[in-house]
Amino acid sequence: MTRWLYACFMVLAQPLLRRKIARRALQEPGYLEAVEERFGRYTLPPLPADGRTVWVHAVSLGETRAAAVLLARLRAQWPDMRLLLTHGTATGRAEGKSLLRPGDAQAWLPWDTPGAVQRFLAQFRPRIGILMETEVWPNLAAACARDGVPLVLANARLSAKSQRQAQRLAWLSLPAYRSLAAVWAQTQDDAGRFAALGVPVQGVFGNLKFDATPDAAQLAAGHAWRTTAGRPVVMFASSREGEELELLQILRSFRAETLDHPFQSAPDSIANATPAVQWLIVPRHPQRFDEVASLIEAGGFTLSRRSRWGAQPGAAEIWLGDSLGEMALYYGLSDAALLGGSFAPLGGQNLIEAAACGCPVLMGPHTFNFSEAAELAQAAGAATRHASLREAVEAVLGLVGDGGREAAMAGAAGRFALAHRGAADRTVAAVLALVRH
Repeated sequence: MTRWLYACFMVLAQPLLRRKIARRALQEPGYLEAVEERFGRYTLPPLPADGRTVWVHAVSLGETRAAAVLLARLRAQWPDMRLLLTHGTATGRAEGKSLLRPGDAQAWLPWDTPGAVQRFLAQFRPRIGILMETEVWPNLAAACARDGVPLVLANARLSAKSQRQAQRLAWLSLPAYRSLAAVWAQTQDDAGRFAALGVPVQGVFGNLKFDATPDAAQLAAGHAWRTTAGRPVVMFASSREGEELELLQILRSFRAETLDHPFQSAPDSIANATPAVQWLIVPRHPQRFDEVASLIEAGGFTLSRRSRWGAQPGAAEIWLGDSLGEMALYYGLSDAALLGGSFAPLGGQNLIEAAACGCPVLMGPHTFNFSEAAELAQAAGAATRHASLREAVEAVLGLVGDGGREAAMAGAAGRFALAHRGAADRTVAAVLALVRH
């Protein structure tokens, strides 16, 4: 009865979803691609029910990149598998296109109504469904259990906040979690939170993102640009709304303090306040690139955007990383990085890619989305934690001015990333055990 009420709500909410998609499409036109797929209506021919279709759901960009690591190992073990790749965001779908091979399919995950879910399963007939990290929908989980499609949660994470939300909606969330064929957690803490919900965890495999190899060409290009930059580069990596403005205000205050008169009337460069440092801001969400560019210019800083660079980065007080899929380039270019999402109460972004690129990380107090990785990185000497963004800015200026300490953190970051590999092989072995059972 309770799931029936939920299903009624989801049906009635479909017009709201259409309006939300239309609004998002104003900034990200990719949301207008194949909109009817979200309601279980397809123009593609159905996939054959031959037991070779592996369905992987990667809701957004980060999950899609984790899925890429898993798929590379899975295809090596199961060469004739067919991939069905689903997403919830335009950035995830755009990134996922590069993972497709002839015969594969890509679609939006259907809105969680009984009808859309039934049409989705009839269209694609997967042998197994692999949900990356967090996405579990009640009607979808129930339909897979009914149709004999094993549905698993891979690279699974559950923050304390998400655990509390699941407990508040236990009547809806717990049956969905308990219908899964397997949960493979990233960490023991994640496993403990799942267990507190009564969800059995079949393995603690680690984080797939440790098995990702940074793009060597991008990393080399970043290193080459760093040597010609003439001064250390500090990146604000995957910054979130509100954080960029706070950084700019901090830099403005440094300049005002140095010049001893108001910033607005100061003609000098920001280099007076932070000598020999080049600032680089890379926002987490591409739809905010223009917004952040406007913030930088409104603050009185000169700006150079990555999308307009030629053979070298442009000369400016602040660089803006306004491109997708180039984080290895940006980390290679940077002497150190401030971790976005950790200075506002947003849970932090993933620091694993920074570590794999040998880039020291300075993070704020809010890392609950990646708590174990953050704690391990700090213990390994690859990252430091700071109570505020201003404290982190002051610390990073000291770090990049101390070559020996910076080199030690960079080396610790690389060793930390290498020490935690292996999740991909463990996950592939578990997937194959299920499909061959």
